[in-house]
Amino acid sequence: MLFSPGWRANVRQGEVLAVFALGLLLGGVLSGAVVWVLSGLAAPLPDTARTVSILLVAAVGVARELGWVTVPLPQNARQIPQEVLQFRLRRGALQFGFEMGTGVRTYVSASAPYVLALGLLLSHQGLGACLAVGAAFGAGRALSSALTFWARDPDRDAAIGARMPWIRNATALTALTALALLSAL
Repeated sequence: MLFSPGWRANVRQGEVLAVFALGLLLGGVLSGAVVWVLSGLAAPLPDTARTVSILLVAAVGVARELGWVTVPLPQNARQIPQEVLQFRLRRGALQFGFEMGTGVRTYVSASAPYVLALGLLLSHQGLGACLAVGAAFGAGRALSSALTFWARDPDRDAAIGARMPWIRNATALTALTALALLSAL
């Protein structure tokens, strides 16, 4: 559990959330930078091949989300050790946030982040676009934690979870269509 019981801890929960969010943003920006560096590998491909590849990746991602195909996503099946947050709360929250922000330390069950990363890689966008997308990934994860903290409603996650597939799929389709159109220009 990220947030300690406030009356027993010597660190305020809002402070832990802020440090955790900073770690998420830093991890997301690093991932964006890595995608940008790797996108140089796609630069020699013709524009048509890149556009077709982006659309194919998007179609597979949508089919996976709808349950039409089974595509295993990369994951690191290990848990973050409890000691990370128990003994050094600020440093542990920063580390935990950074690892989650990169998207490689924890399992991301949605296809959209992977499809977006591959779309960025294949479209060979500029450094600013890749860093912005990485920061948005970290900010999205931070927003989820912040809303849970601010709501203090134990049933909130279930209510939001029921609406998420539609929101996630619509967002992914919009972003990938935009990337495909940008790379075609």
